Amino acid sequence: MVPRRILHVDMDAFYASVEQRDRPELRGRPVAVGGSPASRGVVAAASYEARAFGVRSAIPMSRAVRLCPHLVIVRPDFQKYRDVSQRVFALYREVTPLVEPLSLDEAYLDVTENAWGERLGVAVARRLKREIRERTGLTASAGVAPNKFLAKIASAWRKPDGRTVIAPERVPSFLETLPVDALWGVGPVTAKRLRERGIDRLVDVRRMEAAALRAAVGGLADWLRELADGRDDRPVEPNRASKSSSSECTYASDLTDLDRIREEVDVMARENAAWLVSRGLVARTVTIKVRYADFSTITRSHSHGPTNDADAIARRAVVLLEKTDAGRRAVRLLGAGVHGLLDASAWQNGRLPFE
Repeated sequence: MVPRRILHVDMDAFYASVEQRDRPELRGRPVAVGGSPASRGVVAAASYEARAFGVRSAIPMSRAVRLCPHLVIVRPDFQKYRDVSQRVFALYREVTPLVEPLSLDEAYLDVTENAWGERLGVAVARRLKREIRERTGLTASAGVAPNKFLAKIASAWRKPDGRTVIAPERVPSFLETLPVDALWGVGPVTAKRLRERGIDRLVDVRRMEAAALRAAVGGLADWLRELADGRDDRPVEPNRASKSSSSECTYASDLTDLDRIREEVDVMARENAAWLVSRGLVARTVTIKVRYADFSTITRSHSHGPTNDADAIARRAVVLLEKTDAGRRAVRLLGAGVHGLLDASAWQNGRLPFE
């Protein structure tokens, strides 16, 4: 059997790079895209200049500012990021229909057979990176490997603007270099358990007795042993089922201004719309979540025709606030989500019923 040629392509510091592309005064400066440090905002993306100071995505913006006092904070523009993402994914689908989105800025591609007629995955990766730069002015990093597990690890190997190839014959030597927490499903707690048992590297998993491995990681044992041998038979799934997407934020100071609350919900709803577009999905139901200062929590939802239009989803989410006491009662947490997901192309072609 011919080995598969799997690519994992990951845009470099995507949100931050888009902002630096569009605002020349930000180039070469530490930039973080995200919320305000005064309202428990988090970093959605950090430029590589900011990462040099330890600023990373998902950390509190207040901590980011402490790490880098001259950090430039930019409020996210999800509509702009969605537009760029659509152009990038359109390029991917010119090459192969086997594209599995993971987020707005990363995806798996199976290029074993491809429209460019390239026999080598590295040739597809090289050309994709060049096309992405020419079409968007941005850089991406790519990993090329016989399976998804190795391709994802490879894409992060030489960021930014990197390209790493793990040929089938190189898999055993490559595995020797990986720490145990390179395995999917191995977080800090599980990694600690494994290291307490002398498992520091991925290949050490092979030598661990099955019973001991199950005692350490439970039901993950068989899966981790497969990965430790470099085996991952999961296909690239262009229509991978997703049930919902949601965003939420807890605020340092309770929100009482209704306009501010509407603005926060609007941003979250647009983020969810961008997520839908990146996966080729539409949603029938929009939800919001409101937690008041006394910690009581309510949810509200609205179902209508399927859509992934950011304006429509944001409008429906904001209207749902009218069914809450937001603005009359102080709000501690807000959330917005989309549910009842359908494949966008199938819906537009009339092949799916509205239920």
